[in-house]
Amino acid sequence: MRKLVAIAATAALALTVTACGQNTAATSAAPAGTEGASSAPAAEKGTIGVAMPTKTSERWIKDGDYLKKTLEEAGYTVNLQYANDDIPTQVTQVSDMVTKKNQVLVIAAIDGVALKGALADAKENNIPVIAYDRLLRETDAVSYYTTFDNFKVGVQQGTSLLTGLEGSGTKAPWNVELFAGSADDNNAKFFFDGAMSVLQPKIDDGTIKIVSGETEFNKVTTLRWDAGVAKKRMENLLTKSYSDKDVHGVLAPYDGISRGIIAALKASGYGSGGKAIPIVTGQDAELDSVKMILSGEQFSTIFKDTRELAKTTANMVQEVLGGKEVTVNDTKTYDNGVKVVPTMLLEPVSIDKSNAVQVLTDAGYYTKADLGVS
Repeated sequence: MRKLVAIAATAALALTVTACGQNTAATSAAPAGTEGASSAPAAEKGTIGVAMPTKTSERWIKDGDYLKKTLEEAGYTVNLQYANDDIPTQVTQVSDMVTKKNQVLVIAAIDGVALKGALADAKENNIPVIAYDRLLRETDAVSYYTTFDNFKVGVQQGTSLLTGLEGSGTKAPWNVELFAGSADDNNAKFFFDGAMSVLQPKIDDGTIKIVSGETEFNKVTTLRWDAGVAKKRMENLLTKSYSDKDVHGVLAPYDGISRGIIAALKASGYGSGGKAIPIVTGQDAELDSVKMILSGEQFSTIFKDTRELAKTTANMVQEVLGGKEVTVNDTKTYDNGVKVVPTMLLEPVSIDKSNAVQVLTDAGYYTKADLGVS
């Protein structure tokens, strides 16, 4: 495990701005769109700014809740804000955190580039920045990055798609369509490249046919990871390319996208009249999608235990502010265009109907009651 030493200035900063950060958070009104500072008693250690992208996804709500809880338990006040997928709102929120001298900023960006100005101000004010799950790009102001192994997530998605196709009872060649995440999210390309490392050889040898011909990343992205955008594209693909044939599988990078795709497929007659639902992948183990996996509508998802990501990030905050060695395990992969950002990677887990209940209940992520099973 690699270790990096947090700069001495950061440790000094922790001592000089703690009171300021704490007092500002306690006395200033929260801007529009914010969850506000922690309702817990004022912490001795100061305030950590946490910027989340949206509440439209179950996983980001969980991330914000887990981060807030974990940091509060470590003695910090938490200034948690959601930007409702609006870039100017997030820019304003992060700028406000800098103005209030929050001691560390933990940011899950809507757009990995759009925060450059606010981050430059953070650097000028000696405020460390941790990119949370989404890499902050084209800036030297980001200090560290915590995430899951995003390329491996894609590999697991591609592998799961193949596994589902092989067990579907339909003989190859299989007709498949590809979806990727939002182009402004650095993770989307990692997921797609990981999946294509598995699928491209099968495309090349004819085992898989991309009937639409849409195989390039910039042709298959889904703005803001939006289910409605994915549903509309799937509807268009079915109309354009599948009037006389069936689709057998869809690479979907996120559960919300998966549900949008499945809605389009079901509206087109899949899942009834003897027409099987295609193999559809996903990510994030959102409850609705896990239930769809158990009912046979969605084939798989990737479980990323965001409680562990929150715990890892909170630990990193304490190491940075304590002037301690910061724990990372990747110092080569995540080049943001200006610098290679030291990163702590966590392991994802692929789940399908065969292991979903055991994995998720053993982890305490869901109960059997949550999943509707006994």
